[in-house]
Amino acid sequence: MTDEIRELTDAYFAWLKDKTSLRQIEEWTEITTPFLDRHNDYIQLFARKMNQGFQLTDDRYTLEDLEQSGCHLDSPKRQQLLRSTLNGFGVQLQDMALTVHASADNFALRKHNLIQAILAVNDLFYLASPMVTSLFWEDVGTWFDRCDIRFTPHVKFNGKSGYDHLYDFVIPKSRTQPERIIKAINHPNRINMERLAFSWQDTRYVRHTDSRAYAFLNDTEQTIPSVIVEAFQHYDIKPVPWSQRELVRNELAA
Repeated sequence: MTDEIRELTDAYFAWLKDKTSLRQIEEWTEITTPFLDRHNDYIQLFARKMNQGFQLTDDRYTLEDLEQSGCHLDSPKRQQLLRSTLNGFGVQLQDMALTVHASADNFALRKHNLIQAILAVNDLFYLASPMVTSLFWEDVGTWFDRCDIRFTPHVKFNGKSGYDHLYDFVIPKSRTQPERIIKAINHPNRINMERLAFSWQDTRYVRHTDSRAYAFLNDTEQTIPSVIVEAFQHYDIKPVPWSQRELVRNELAA
């Protein structure tokens, strides 16, 4: 099992390097990544040399795209969510641009964090729907409280690769159950599945040997493809459709 996971991780890094392209634009270098936004367009970053290292930015694209799509992040609740999301990845907000500063030593880590922040903020697009009355991760947290499930929200773990990974909830080890690490996924698709799969494979071996990963999947207004469910299971992540959450109540509350 370990050898298979190592091969998959090596293949992931090879894919990441092979599918990344660079283009010089005056003082900036345009970095086209293999990660897709909600339009299925490749996410692009821009980097330039600074006196104390490098600056990386999305050039305001992420938030301006959300605004143009009708998702206005101007309410206090949405502003709080935005800043909480960015803070979790160490990303700064400068005049609507998502920005990080990096040195030569941590450039790869800072670039990774910026991409993860862009993908997370992209998912806020679903807040624009009039059908969304609350945030999915809030629904999960509220259900945990109602079920007397003890948890710590927004926990960041450092992975084997050196990259940081942010999880929505961690339920501590008990006498009968191991540590349980949980991600709430509002829009279960291939991109979000692959993000969590990589995060889990990168962090599981630096956590307790019996730690478990769960993916809570919002199926309130969408049917989750069986291939997504099977993929989570393949990476040893337990998929929990929101409509079936009661099936895991006892093992999470224990």
